Amino acid sequence: MIGILVDVTRCIGCRECVAACVNANQLGKDMPLPQHAADGLSSQRWVSVISRSKDRYVRKSCLHCLEPACVSACPVGAMQKTPEGPVIYDASLCMGCRYCMMACPYGVPRYEWESTVPYVRKCTLCYSRLKEGKLPACVEACPTDALTFGQRPALLAQAHQLIQSQPTKFVQTVYGEQEAGGTSILYISDISLDWLGYHGAPSPKPLPDYTALAMSLVAPTSLGVMALMAGTWWVIKRRMKLMGAKADSSGGETQ
Repeated sequence: MIGILVDVTRCIGCRECVAACVNANQLGKDMPLPQHAADGLSSQRWVSVISRSKDRYVRKSCLHCLEPACVSACPVGAMQKTPEGPVIYDASLCMGCRYCMMACPYGVPRYEWESTVPYVRKCTLCYSRLKEGKLPACVEACPTDALTFGQRPALLAQAHQLIQSQPTKFVQTVYGEQEAGGTSILYISDISLDWLGYHGAPSPKPLPDYTALAMSLVAPTSLGVMALMAGTWWVIKRRMKLMGAKADSSGGETQ
């Protein structure tokens, strides 16, 4: 299972990772961000760098959960977890329900509101590049080695070694190690990253454990609603027919 270790203390806010992502994925280079995208993400920006404190910059993108809620919430399998780790999206299967957007605890997937044929868009960890033996574009472009690509167990070991060797420098947490079942994008930092969506103490329970029951009820609930609507339509139509027959009968008696 591959991943990326983000060392927030090394990021200088140059946003070379953002530019590399735009180029690698042929996103709209000159397209302005929607005003509601306060975190810098949009259908045309899959990676952003957010300024925090005086000189701290934090990258935000899809965290590629080990057991992703977006995958469990998608009723048609458009969101898929690959064996290598990246969570990818198959637009040909998507029906536009946007359940994945509601399910994601980190608020990552974005909808192409500006498109006449909209899709859900997000970081794929450069899955096509990985299959060619290349690094993710953002990792390759980072000039300060703030992003380290590798196998997740090795990245975790490296993260803990750095924290233990410099206990006064780092927050004593590897963000993404346990939260929501764990993620493929891991962070070490000298400032709290709870605002990214970690919400304090880690919850190791994968989110699909919560969403599975709800998703299992989608089909029967939909059928139930359809049956109710059909029954209501039949009752209304029956009443209208009876009222029409009564009116005709009353008209005949008057004559």
